[in-house]
Formats: sequence, structure tokens, C-alpha cells
Amino acid sequence: MMLCLLALSLSIWNFADAAIVTDDLISKHHELNASYLNELYKQFHAQPELSGREILTSKRLANALKTAGCEVREGVGGHGVVGVLKNGDGRVIMIRADMDALPLVEKTNLPYASKVQVRDDNGNLVGVMHACGHDINITCLAGVASVLGKMKDQWRGTILFVGQPAEETGKGARAMLDDGLFAKFRKPDLALALHCDGRFPSGHVNYRAGPMQANVDSVEIIVKGKGGHGAFPDKAIDPIVIAARVVRDLQLIISRERDPLDPAVITVGSIHGGSKHNIIPAEVKMELTVRTVRNSTRNKILSAIEQVARTASLGAGAPEPVVRLNASEFIPELINDAELTMKTVKVFESLLGKEKVHERPMSLGGEDFSQFVRAGVPGFYYFLGSADPKALDIAKQGGKPLSVTHSDSYFPDYVPVIKTGVRTMVAAVLFHLADK
Repeated sequence: MMLCLLALSLSIWNFADAAIVTDDLISKHHELNASYLNELYKQFHAQPELSGREILTSKRLANALKTAGCEVREGVGGHGVVGVLKNGDGRVIMIRADMDALPLVEKTNLPYASKVQVRDDNGNLVGVMHACGHDINITCLAGVASVLGKMKDQWRGTILFVGQPAEETGKGARAMLDDGLFAKFRKPDLALALHCDGRFPSGHVNYRAGPMQANVDSVEIIVKGKGGHGAFPDKAIDPIVIAARVVRDLQLIISRERDPLDPAVITVGSIHGGSKHNIIPAEVKMELTVRTVRNSTRNKILSAIEQVARTASLGAGAPEPVVRLNASEFIPELINDAELTMKTVKVFESLLGKEKVHERPMSLGGEDFSQFVRAGVPGFYYFLGSADPKALDIAKQGGKPLSVTHSDSYFPDYVPVIKTGVRTMVAAVLFHLADK
């Protein structure tokens, strides 16, 4: 049997014809399950849940994994789900999919659009939407489990299907690891994950070997002043003016204190101060996201942010500001294992054709799949094109622009996207369980 598996490995690696034969079997099993998966996707999409609140989502995924034949454990690291499919001795492969949604009011006008509204952690009423395609990710996870459960004559080993909570806050992967993910289950030999990319057409994938996603830090600055009447600014110390200087000077860190060939971003995503037009407030609160590639650059920029806030306050005669780094939300840089990446890319090229497999540039987006890699597991994370090819053609011709992830109008071309996700991930698993 192992000789057959080795032969399968070599055939996928070297010969497109053998990959097509394997894909025919994968596609056959997927098509038998496609209607169920498409309906499952719509359920996930219509009933999204915020980070750390994935109660219904995790239960629905757990049921799908049980139906596929997995032994399932729930409540790992919060609402995390782990399905285990064992089939004799062999390597252990982890496939991870994130489950959480974003606080956005959906404006897609789809018949299965989310109408969910909840109170966020600050008590604000917000819409909830799968604007990042996590509903696709978990649907693909269920589909891959189903297909591999029906193809046990083609592989040996153990597969961990991980439904991860709280990716959008950067806390979910760390929580699952802290809860003993690799102690309760065997530490995997490698980990795989996929994600949607609204800039590429459905049926295509893109990848990058080595550094792929950035370090992500969350920083809070509280600029302090002295409150007073808006008609008498000389009697007050205006923290809004100080905050405006801080916003300007933060960008000087990027343009004047950093190597221009070393990517980095500082974005002030939230700024709050004051209660009325004629009142000078006592403080202003700012929230920043900081993206870096090199750890040395990260340390320099975080130090410079603190210096900028203090200098602006000192120059205005204001009290010292508060600068806080939210260590619990730190997301480390994602680095794809180079050998694992290139081997898997060869599988994809045999499966889809080279014209549908694209190398992508480094991104300053964040992804806490990196936590599993930092825990000592070689990882490969890739993207599924999710745009309707017709919509992409219209956008290229100067028509309606594409709706990309994290926007309130984003939705994937879900039928071919799910199929591509299942095909590519199953083929990758079959190859890596046989690869020596």
C-alpha cells in the first residue's frame, strides 16, 4: 500500500495525466456533496458571528465534521473545533480554517445576506457580516473532510481539521495553542490553510514562498490635555490639536525614519475626543494598527510612536500621554515554508494548469495562522481567487470596481470557489501524506 502511495506522490509531482486521474476522483466525490456544501455555505453566510462568539458556527462545523466521519472535540481555545480523521500510521497534517465574521452591515442584497445585528464589546449595536470569506474557508474544510473520508484507500496517516475562532482579533490561534491543541492531539508534521482573495477570479489560486504576511501590532494612545471652554482656548490645553500633530508626525516615522525598501504602515484607525462643539475635552483616545516585516523595524517603530506622542504633548505643555501596546493582539509575521510551498504549488499547477496558479507579492495584512508556524510546524497558506470572472473583466475595462474583502459589498463566486478550495486542498493532502 505504501508503494502505491509513493507512486501516487511521484505521479502527482511529475505527471499531469496522473494528477488529472486523481482529480477526477476528487471531483467525483465533491460533486456528490456539492449541493450540501453550497447550502452549508449560505447558512454560514446568513448567520455570522463576531470573534469569540462563534457558538452556532462552531456547532454547525462540528456537525459537518462528524458527518464526514471525524472524531470531534469542541471548545478548544474558546469555540475552537478539532475534527480528527485517522487512517493508520503515517504523517499528521493539520488543515485550519477561521470561523469569525466582521462588524459590518452587509450591503450585497443577496437573498442569503446577513441581517444579523448584535452589541459589540463596547455595547454598540453593529451589523455582522462574513466580509472576509471565512464562511468559504470553513465550508471548504467540511468539504475536504468529506472527500478525504471517502478516499481512505488513497492515504494513510492522521488529519486534523481545525476550525479556529477569533482570527480577526488575532487571538484565536494563540488561545487554541494555550489550551493544549498540540498536547491534546498529535503535533502535526505540517499545516495547511486557504483564504479568499477578491482580486483574482474564481478557479485561480495565488501563493508566496517565505515571508507572506506582516507583523501586526495594536497601539492605543491617550493624549491628555486640560479641559475648558471653546471660547477661551488660552485657559485650556487642547488635546485635539495635540492629537492632530501626533497623527501628522506618525507618518513622518514612515517617510523619514524608516528604510524606504523596508515595508511598514502606521494607520490611525480610530480617534475619539470631545462631547460638544464648544467644549475643549480633557483627553483624546487614538487607536493604531502598525504593520512591519522585520522585527528590528517593528521595535524601532513602536519606540518612535511613543516618542512622537510624548514630544507633541511636551511641546504643548500637556501632561504625559499614555501609550499602550496591546500585546494580546500581536500577530507575528507569517512565513510560508519554502520547500513545502513549492512542492504544493507543483501539485496545484498539475491540477489547475500553470496559468491559474499565480505568485503574489508580500502583503502587510495580518494572519494568525502564523502562530501555528511559530509553534514549530512548517506551514503553507494560500489564497483562492473569489471574484466572478465576468465582474473582473468589467472592472478591468473601467466599469464597476471589484468588491474586495473587508468591504460591506464583498461576496465570493461561491460555487466554483468552494470546488477549487476542496480540489486543491485534498490534492495537497494526498500528496503530502505520501511524500517522503
